Amino acid sequence: MPDDFLWGAATAAYQIEGAVAEDGRGESIWDTFTRRPGVITGGSSGVVACDSYHRWRDDVELLAGLGVGAYRFSVAWPRVMPTGRGTVNEAGLDYYDRLVDALCERGIRPFVTLYHWDLPQALEDTGGWRERDTAERFADYARVVAGRLGDRVRDWITLNEPYVSSIAGYAEGRHAPGAREGHGALAAAHHLLVGHGLAVAALRATAPAARVGITLNLSPAVPATGSAADEAAAHRMDLLLNRQFTDPVLGRAYPEGFERLYAGVSDLSFRRDGDLSLIGAPLDFLGVNYYYRIHAADTPHEQPDPALRTASDIGVRSAPRDGVPLTDLGWPVEPRGLYDTLTGLAGRYPGLPPVYVTENGIAELRDDTGADPERIRFVAEHVSAAARAVADARVDLRGYFYWSLIDNFEWARGYGPRFGLAHVDYATGVRTPRASYHWLREQLSRRTGRVVLNGFSS
Repeated sequence: MPDDFLWGAATAAYQIEGAVAEDGRGESIWDTFTRRPGVITGGSSGVVACDSYHRWRDDVELLAGLGVGAYRFSVAWPRVMPTGRGTVNEAGLDYYDRLVDALCERGIRPFVTLYHWDLPQALEDTGGWRERDTAERFADYARVVAGRLGDRVRDWITLNEPYVSSIAGYAEGRHAPGAREGHGALAAAHHLLVGHGLAVAALRATAPAARVGITLNLSPAVPATGSAADEAAAHRMDLLLNRQFTDPVLGRAYPEGFERLYAGVSDLSFRRDGDLSLIGAPLDFLGVNYYYRIHAADTPHEQPDPALRTASDIGVRSAPRDGVPLTDLGWPVEPRGLYDTLTGLAGRYPGLPPVYVTENGIAELRDDTGADPERIRFVAEHVSAAARAVADARVDLRGYFYWSLIDNFEWARGYGPRFGLAHVDYATGVRTPRASYHWLREQLSRRTGRVVLNGFSS
């Protein structure tokens, strides 16, 4: 890696902050969603989470002790603008002001994500991301946050994983707001991207030195078998998961075949002239979240009434091949997928902006503060895969952020999965660095512009 390669760790507001009813914070869709019976494993929520609203100094000390150069965190929209529009909650901005100051004092570069899924409930009550107005309100919110933090924060991420916000939230119903829709989910995906484009302009106008990007979760879709049906299924999944977002964001039209895939589900009437120019505004960087490859298998199905189809109903199921190791969450462990993601972007999109791996990590279900060799191996192999992509395809990779700095509330899975370099005792809030934290600290402390990590697993 180059001498100025950036090593970091990442978190998100609803997953770690807690204090959901303190200092003027408004309600988010996740506050509402977690109150539904049966939607969250263990019936948990982010009411307390890791209590980082009060223990943020502990987290800054963990970062400083780890030796990373950057921290990616998100701002909670309802903490800053309780109803998503109009009134600004100065106490909420004060919290992020203190955090940014502490990071800068420690020489840690803040990467601020404006939206990591916690939409103000008041906006959802008027249609949420199905409506264009939410994209416009998002730009207003971006101006407010940049106006307060833009003198110190240079690196801004508009959205985290719009695929998850739109498809998991508005089509599959497994994330907030818990809807199962076709047209509405596709409208949400489009309006998220419109909001991104509006926020890019708002950030640059408010903080002229801003470097602006977006984070997309990308997974190469590979056929589960060599059959033509599975090949076609992998193509459909690639359109839904990857190219629905990468093509317009990186300056192209929506991908060929996308409209045919959803014929009968939506007339796409939410699109307007000029949207693609807005969405495809040049970026300073692209954030990539990679966890696993999709092994796509065709699933024959019949939907006599197309209006009943959701945006996720494209006749594809995940079927990892025999011999592929799985995490405790059942996710395939394939570092080759990160290599394919990075080289694929470079090959498909000439002029690709600089790239950061903004999330990559592994969860374990055991509640253990000790050795975690699986996490060490996971990081070593994935960073090696990224390094090989840089060498083979000249990918302009600028940094790597591990997910996550600490254990946290893992959305619909509750508090079972533990991604953290540091263990969190949820009863006391105490953070305890794991063996992977100490290992990575040693690697970073020995570096002279690079970290030596052995092995590349394909």
